[in-house]
Amino acid sequence: MNSTTASAAFTHAARINRSFTASAEKRALHWMAARTPRWITSDHLTALGFAAQIAAGISYALARHHRGALLLVIACLLLNWVGDSLDGTLARVRHQQRPRYGFYVDHIVDIFGACALMLGLGCSGLLHWPIAAAMLVAFLLLSAESYLATYTLSIFQLSQGLFGPTEVRIFLALGNLELLRTPFATLFGHRILLFDLGGAIAAVVMMTMAAVTAVRHTAELYRQEPLP
Repeated sequence: MNSTTASAAFTHAARINRSFTASAEKRALHWMAARTPRWITSDHLTALGFAAQIAAGISYALARHHRGALLLVIACLLLNWVGDSLDGTLARVRHQQRPRYGFYVDHIVDIFGACALMLGLGCSGLLHWPIAAAMLVAFLLLSAESYLATYTLSIFQLSQGLFGPTEVRIFLALGNLELLRTPFATLFGHRILLFDLGGAIAAVVMMTMAAVTAVRHTAELYRQEPLP
């Protein structure tokens, strides 16, 4: 099978995004794509998003010694949003879609980027390593479920409920601003690291979402392919 035949046979998944910011974000991205210089390609933007996520992880690690590095993390999160969100929109606006290449590269970059971000957080001293590892495992479980659903159901969930990658970046940025004030939170009279609390909640929520969605999609596939 040549590349043209393979591209023609590739099933395009329906993209679903019901997050808080989805509508405003879509308008902003189309506005930006229409004004992006022609010499900038979607590959450049993907590389920018990946480099920014790596830099965010490095900045978190630096925050162990220089708390001001948290501001660098916020700047990196903004650049990551530009690169990670605009690359696909730019390709669609310019009618330069490469569905197999784009899907694979975009998500393998997300996986390596998430590993770098959690590694940086673990080195930051702002949360404990088990929490960072739990968040990474939860993210990978949720991602794997999403990719499998994309292949088997032709539905690509860009968000889980009202939360998507953009909302996660916003929460991280707000958390960083709070960390500049204090790295601690109080829970039931006990002082704990703020990101330990937020990270534990995030890990539990992501794992729950992965489990619930897996059960729902398994039931849907069973209805579509029942035993004879």
